Amino acid sequence: MAGSSKRFVIIGGGPGGTTCATHAARLGAKVTLIERDIVGGAAHLLDCIPSKAMIATGGMMSNMKQASEMGLAEVEAKLDFNALKERIGAIEGRLEQSISSQLASQGVRMIEGTGQMTGPKSVRVERSDGGIEDLEADVVVLSTGSRPRIPDWAPIDGERVLTTRHAYPPPELPDRLVVIGSGVTGVEFVHMFSSFGSEVTLVVSRQHVLPQKDPEVAAALEQTFVDRGVRLLKGARAESITVENDRVMVHCDDGRIAEGSHVLMAIGSIPNSDDLNLEAAGIESEWGYVKVDHNCLSNVPGVYACGDLSGKLPLSSVASMQGRKIAEHAMGMHNGPHRHIDYEKAASAIFTEPEIADVGLAEADAFAEGRKIRVTKVPFSVSAKALINNDPRGFVKIVTDPLTGVVLGGSIVGRHAAELISVIALAVTAGLTVTDLVESLFVHPALAEVLGEAAE
Repeated sequence: MAGSSKRFVIIGGGPGGTTCATHAARLGAKVTLIERDIVGGAAHLLDCIPSKAMIATGGMMSNMKQASEMGLAEVEAKLDFNALKERIGAIEGRLEQSISSQLASQGVRMIEGTGQMTGPKSVRVERSDGGIEDLEADVVVLSTGSRPRIPDWAPIDGERVLTTRHAYPPPELPDRLVVIGSGVTGVEFVHMFSSFGSEVTLVVSRQHVLPQKDPEVAAALEQTFVDRGVRLLKGARAESITVENDRVMVHCDDGRIAEGSHVLMAIGSIPNSDDLNLEAAGIESEWGYVKVDHNCLSNVPGVYACGDLSGKLPLSSVASMQGRKIAEHAMGMHNGPHRHIDYEKAASAIFTEPEIADVGLAEADAFAEGRKIRVTKVPFSVSAKALINNDPRGFVKIVTDPLTGVVLGGSIVGRHAAELISVIALAVTAGLTVTDLVESLFVHPALAEVLGEAAE
């Protein structure tokens, strides 16, 4: 195979880096992967996976509280916080071991340490054992991820004032938690800790949560929060935090104060590019993100960036796809026509209760652009399976081209939304029409039937 002797050096072992490593190795490359923390990625294994594990535990507690509605005797569910920590640790350990084993089976050389550029195709590694190693490469892939953004006014201590990295799980279960940030991560924390019984206040800088999502979806989530007793401080921007013994107070720009036992910062992330020495290789960046083209290639030939560092969608699925595409492009497989990554067709999910998922063109964005669309919406309350599950909340919304019937996007609020959105994602990616969905023979009874009904 052409390029089979190419030397890959990958800095960062997150989803993008590990996927690139395994695929490049399968294509015959000699691959070295440098990772300083955890193989599989800190953002993935220390943020994403633990948060979903905690949410699953909270969901089980909620289900058990509804036992009587399902024809069962009532069961009291109490959280065993230590057992939850052990469960999360076991999941992380098993996944890291699985990823490490896969890399080893492909012949990938793994180095524990940090790497930085010393030239366009050279990398210096500071190994964890104190040694220094200089590597030459034909292909360099930068996949160092990101870290929580911390404003100057936030006195992060890891005990009372937390970032996301301190909260999966936190040192102790908060009695009263103030969450700053109403994006995806923030609302997941609200859901998670309110499920565990914490009193939660959410500081919302705008007039509704999830400002980048469909307003109807955001409104449905807000109603769920209100029903749970969550306090929403809308139109309030946090600007300082004070800690007094067992009290933490968040001071907002409009004079309001949110008080709790703990504060959690969830206001985004910044790229881990500070120590890469990008200048030594002449790599262009913007706001710390490496500037890349549609092949994830930087301005320097042979140097790629993927994952959060690329400045594209900060999703593990996107990082993995970027890693795969980089391996293929660098090994000469994309010389002819091929499909580039279309970030506008990436499906995403929010693991609240109910779940939220979307893909493709959003209704609000289409209207803002003056684009003609057709929108159909069907509630899960018409689904026999939703009634069987005792959870008829939410809806399916599908956005289509009114002339061709091609599926352009969709959003789902409801149980298993993260799974169901895959059908719409496939339709969007493949250019399927509503007729294709309507004529699909879905299982009965199943929540997926609502997709067909929404497509009619």
